[in-house]
Amino acid sequence: MQTGNEMPLGSSTITNKTGLQPNSILTMTETITEHIITAHAYPVMEHFYTLQGEGLYTGQAAYFIRLGGCDVGCVWCDVKDSWDASKHPLMSVTDIVAVASAHPGRIAVITGGEPAMHDLTHLTDALHAAGFKTHIETSGAHPLTGSLDWITLSPKKFKNPLMESLEQAHELKVVIFNKSDFEWAEHHAALVNRDCKLYLQPEWSKHQQINPLIINYIQQNPKWQLSLQTHKYINIP
Repeated sequence: MQTGNEMPLGSSTITNKTGLQPNSILTMTETITEHIITAHAYPVMEHFYTLQGEGLYTGQAAYFIRLGGCDVGCVWCDVKDSWDASKHPLMSVTDIVAVASAHPGRIAVITGGEPAMHDLTHLTDALHAAGFKTHIETSGAHPLTGSLDWITLSPKKFKNPLMESLEQAHELKVVIFNKSDFEWAEHHAALVNRDCKLYLQPEWSKHQQINPLIINYIQQNPKWQLSLQTHKYINIP
């Protein structure tokens, strides 16, 4: 998932560390979710206009909307500050769509955190009304809501994806951290629909070590494709 520097109005400086565990923030996240239902607002950690760096849409202009709240808790997560939804200011759907619409690109990527923890109906409906295609980056651990044009599912070992999410995925993106993750990838590839695109992506902190393993694996198993975090290579959000 990508990170950027453009922050929602009224937000505070973001740090990259948190002492919170996923289970300790569930109550706070539930409180935020209750507010969303009544006010049509979401806890937005950051939002920014950039190029999609991963998967099928790599290189295409996109507006990223990073929502706060996550109970998956990946040890190598690069946006752990997103876990606690209560740390991030609520932003109305109207304001989110307005700032996104100020740019010419018409792909909106809803990411997190785990964005599927929120009811995305109002946000996706408003984005569609403004002419956007709606994409989501999710672990698949929560039911998907709203109208989504592209679903990127990246399963995590810390909380298994739902079967219904696997069946809906347009692309399966498995992060490879060590050799055992190839077996993990094959397990989930067998569960997605036949048209789902399959990607292997190196975990960034080990990409120099992992890239050769992925290249060799794809050469032997050509149903897979390589996904690189190209935004990090070219130093954009």
